[in-house]
Amino acid sequence: MDRNSVIGFVLLVVLLIGYIVYNNKTQEKYYEQKRADSISYAKAHPKPIIDSTKAAQQLAAAVVDSNLIKSQPAAYHGTEQTVKLENKKLSLSFSTKGAFPTEAQVKDYKTYEQTPLYIFKGKSNQLSLVLPINNGAVATSDLYFVPVEKTEPNGDKSIDFSADLGEGKKVGITYTLAADDYMMRCNVRITGMPSNNLLMNWNTDAVHTEKDVTNERMSCQIFYHFKNNESDYFTIKGEKKELKDAIHWLGFRTHYFNSTLVADDAFTKANVDATSTLTDSTIVARNHTTFEIPLKAGGDQSFGFRWFIGPNDYRLLQSYKIDLEEMVPLGSGIFAFVKYINKWMLVPIFYFLGTYISNYGIIIMLMTIFIRLILSFFTYKSYLSAAKMRVLKPELDQLRDKFKDDQQKFSMEQMKLYRTAGVNPLGGCLPTLFQIPILFAMYYLFPTSIELRQKHFLWSHDLSTYDSILNFSFNIPLYGDHVSLFTLLMTASSLFLALYNRNMTPQDPNNPMMKWMPFIFPIMLLGVFNKMAAALTFYYFFSNMLSIAQQFIIQKYIIDEKAIHAQIQENKNKPPTVSKWQQRLEEMQKVQQTKGKIK
Repeated sequence: MDRNSVIGFVLLVVLLIGYIVYNNKTQEKYYEQKRADSISYAKAHPKPIIDSTKAAQQLAAAVVDSNLIKSQPAAYHGTEQTVKLENKKLSLSFSTKGAFPTEAQVKDYKTYEQTPLYIFKGKSNQLSLVLPINNGAVATSDLYFVPVEKTEPNGDKSIDFSADLGEGKKVGITYTLAADDYMMRCNVRITGMPSNNLLMNWNTDAVHTEKDVTNERMSCQIFYHFKNNESDYFTIKGEKKELKDAIHWLGFRTHYFNSTLVADDAFTKANVDATSTLTDSTIVARNHTTFEIPLKAGGDQSFGFRWFIGPNDYRLLQSYKIDLEEMVPLGSGIFAFVKYINKWMLVPIFYFLGTYISNYGIIIMLMTIFIRLILSFFTYKSYLSAAKMRVLKPELDQLRDKFKDDQQKFSMEQMKLYRTAGVNPLGGCLPTLFQIPILFAMYYLFPTSIELRQKHFLWSHDLSTYDSILNFSFNIPLYGDHVSLFTLLMTASSLFLALYNRNMTPQDPNNPMMKWMPFIFPIMLLGVFNKMAAALTFYYFFSNMLSIAQQFIIQKYIIDEKAIHAQIQENKNKPPTVSKWQQRLEEMQKVQQTKGKIK
């Protein structure tokens, strides 16, 4: 052992001895203070003198109260137990106190951390009826039920909960779960408590299951479908909402899962109180909804509903044929029209490819290539129009120098040149116009597709969330606390494509902002897409690379600018044909020129 090691060892021993001495002194002071506090407390709170007669009276009263409790119906007292109802898809835990499910595990899915996935878990999750006795002071959540389990030959399982409230008053709740389904049937029977309607309280705490709880909370929504077939939703932020029309179903949706109550007939109305502003990071959002349920007159009254507890799988929800698939948002707001592009084109292609290919990265690439092939005709027209504009650039520069002091005259001569050359200045806009709806359709499709959840591709472990190659211990404003490589590649390819297009397209010197806008826009979106699903940013990156390759091939091997120039010169010798758009544009320019002269 060298000298440095010996010195280091001695210092460690000295520090250890010093810590032990200091700790002992501190403990002695602590216990002395504690003894002093105990003495002071005893003086301030002397023990009361026990009156043996009064104590006997209190004991006798307690015995009487105990006998009264025992004489009450069993529904008012008992021991809480847990019973399970499960099939191939779900495992549900029910409490005998209240007869409602407190846990719902989805067997086919795992959390991002690869632990069992629960849609909701804990006693704060309740389904309770307000019974029409004692002025509504009795709720089923406070009653003890007797469970009877049953299994049918076809594999269906059920639990029949019953509670006897005495004097002919009874409540029964039966839950039936098919052998292989996410939809559970619920039937409620009420005896001896006639009423025109009942109130039902539904409380749910959605459990955090994904990578980023912040993004998960942004996707929490309440969806509802009225009996008149109208649907709507709102994102959970902390507001209250009253729904007065007859409701067919109401669902509490998180990013990839939902819990939805579907009435056999209808819920008369509902009051929703939901929030995602929570300090507990294990809970994504909290929903409290009160339903009003109409009852038919009669001795024994009953009503039924179904309860979906499962994934936001578009095809699965669509199979129930009650518009549950509306909970997979394929387009909303001003971009609601892209929902139909997804429904009628992209979703069928996505599922068709998924039938034969297991790698969803390859599926995204094939979808991108397919879309490019569909738009290839318009893409070619766009590049052809750009080539014509490049051929005409020397003549445009001459006109610009000639009429540099008269912009209106230059515009008229420019349109005349385009007309005689047979060039449509808007020809390059068509591909962009057709691509924009596709881009927004993909923006909705990939982040909501549960099929992409926890699917690996390249360095991304989960295509449904961002691919983080570097995490920070701090947050960068307008960017985030991590680096998404697909987002960086998307941004870099967008900038390269903008540079390539600028070099291949004539620029207007009178509008310098248009020169830099294609470069500013991708950088502005860098922070936004840094938090987006890897599937989406990979699609945009791959689409950019296809655009670059497609543009290079067309301009290098298909478009001949010499032939185009010869064709333009030939077109100048032909009688000009004026389109209605050009006529209208020239008329507007003449009107503006006339107004300028009058001034």
